[in-house]
Amino acid sequence: MDVTLFPTKGNLIRAKNTLQLSKQGYELLDKKRNILIREMMMLIEKAEAIQSQIDSTFREAYKALQAANVAIGISAVQQIARAIPVEESISIRFRSIMGVEIPSVRMEERKLQPQYGFFRTSGSLDEAYQKFDRVKKLTVDLAEIENAIYRLANNIKKTQKRANALKNIMIPRYEELASTIQNALEEKDREEFSRLKMIKQIKY
Repeated sequence: MDVTLFPTKGNLIRAKNTLQLSKQGYELLDKKRNILIREMMMLIEKAEAIQSQIDSTFREAYKALQAANVAIGISAVQQIARAIPVEESISIRFRSIMGVEIPSVRMEERKLQPQYGFFRTSGSLDEAYQKFDRVKKLTVDLAEIENAIYRLANNIKKTQKRANALKNIMIPRYEELASTIQNALEEKDREEFSRLKMIKQIKY
């Protein structure tokens, strides 16, 4: 039922209540959006720092790997690489930021133990092994942060859309509705006052 067709005090109260709720909803969504944006910007800075570390560590690791290839031969390095076990200690949990589920990626902390003997290997191979292990840990951290950034950006977009709908559609609609009903009631009161005044004049 279109309440604009019935300018009553009850409909005016309902329109004002809805308007107030819409304004409160917009304020909450705007605060949520700002918090999420601030959180996302902090994560972007962290992601850039980690990506920089990964790039530099990769360069160092490949340089050490090239030295190991020269020192003990590519085939020997490949055999050692095949002996390195697959990482299976990664776990994922979730935490909430303003209702947004953010993944927390963890890898089991353990002392780095080379999975190969030191006979006929070189220091450059050890360095490569350490550097690539470091890259692995940094990649886990980067994956967590980039996933969080994606989720936050997606939720910011949804929050902005809802906030815009309240600001540009709902709030103006109910402001106009409340004003229309208020004006209609005031006009009705003026007409009633004039009618009573005329009746009083006729009576006396």
